Amino acid sequence: MVWSRLGLLRFEKNSWISMTTKLNKLKFILLLIIGVFLTILISIPFRIAIARLQAIEPQAILVLGGDHYRERFAAKLAHKYPTLPIWISSGSRDQLVKNIFANASVDLERLLIDRRANDTVTNFTSLVTDFQKQKIRHLYLITSDYHMLRAASVGTIVLGSKGIAFTTISVPGKQPQESPLRVFRDTTRALIWTVTGYTGASLKKYLLIKK
Repeated sequence: MVWSRLGLLRFEKNSWISMTTKLNKLKFILLLIIGVFLTILISIPFRIAIARLQAIEPQAILVLGGDHYRERFAAKLAHKYPTLPIWISSGSRDQLVKNIFANASVDLERLLIDRRANDTVTNFTSLVTDFQKQKIRHLYLITSDYHMLRAASVGTIVLGSKGIAFTTISVPGKQPQESPLRVFRDTTRALIWTVTGYTGASLKKYLLIKK
């Protein structure tokens, strides 16, 4: 009877030690993950500041798809900055985009139409490497006013983490501002991307949030 109780006590003690060890490992992993995210977040403002020093004026124009009015706005803006390349991320149909810029007398050689993005997060993640290769450190970001908060939040993390700054130019619109939940969702996805390279685009249908 005594040996049975001693065995039970030893088993409980070993189980407690094992559980404590697992909890400590879990805490260490969580702290490590939090530390990585905090390091990235803290470094972004410094990277952006350095980018603005290296390129005081924007070196390119980035237009986010979703509304052809953004492209029409960019076509007018292009005359003010005649030397800047114009990147269109998953905008209107190629021919419509070309017609818009051609009708505005903008040289089509300046256009770079990219179709890899399927949402706001991938608007940035699909192009950031191209910007780095082109040594672009600062760009104009064009999107609708109701979409700008989400776009700027995502862009700050994705572009900022790679040392690229941007200056926002909002296109006036009549739609209501997007909900904070949409901003939070995509900002979180962008932050996860900086660590894992995963955008979460395949899970977007499960994370749909109405405006």
